[in-house]
Amino acid sequence: MIGFLKGTLVAKRPPSLTIEVGGVGYEVDAPMSTFYKLPEIGQPLTLVTHLLVREDAHVLYGFITEAERELFRSLLKISGVGARTALGVLSGMSVEGFHRCVRERNVASLMKLPGIGRKTAERLVLEMADRLPKEGDGAATISTGPSSPAAEAHEALLALGYKPQEAERMLKGLDAQSMRTEDLIREALKRAQGAGVRT
Repeated sequence: MIGFLKGTLVAKRPPSLTIEVGGVGYEVDAPMSTFYKLPEIGQPLTLVTHLLVREDAHVLYGFITEAERELFRSLLKISGVGARTALGVLSGMSVEGFHRCVRERNVASLMKLPGIGRKTAERLVLEMADRLPKEGDGAATISTGPSSPAAEAHEALLALGYKPQEAERMLKGLDAQSMRTEDLIREALKRAQGAGVRT
């Protein structure tokens, strides 16, 4: 099991990034909550990680904070929630925001997240209630490839579970010429939260 990576950030294209550790480049999938906090390309970076072993692939997931990783792992234990949906949850709201939704049984807010329908939202509220920490517990410019920030943001939204027409609607009207990919995604996700866009 790979518990963490400490190295240099060499590429970031949401929802994936590459970190060089000892001459080896590790490709890591990460939620937007982590992307928002990444340093610039070429800067040192430490991520806590979770290795998901499947029959067809070994996929490494990375997180800035231990709280994000713990929530990701807890979500994977919920029936019907896979890694893609778990990344979507962490990309759509903070760890604290998710905890608050579960405590308040706020199914409507959870349904605004990509890949979360009513049944899954209700299951999350029910099954996560006993797994939450007690209240009060402590718990860049893209440099790779020729794609524009708008195209990369669109691709990231698709990877998070949004449908193509939803991703286009969420990005429409944003200043793609002057905004970074991470900022475009952040604003698009804010729009989704406000409008109730979901798959």
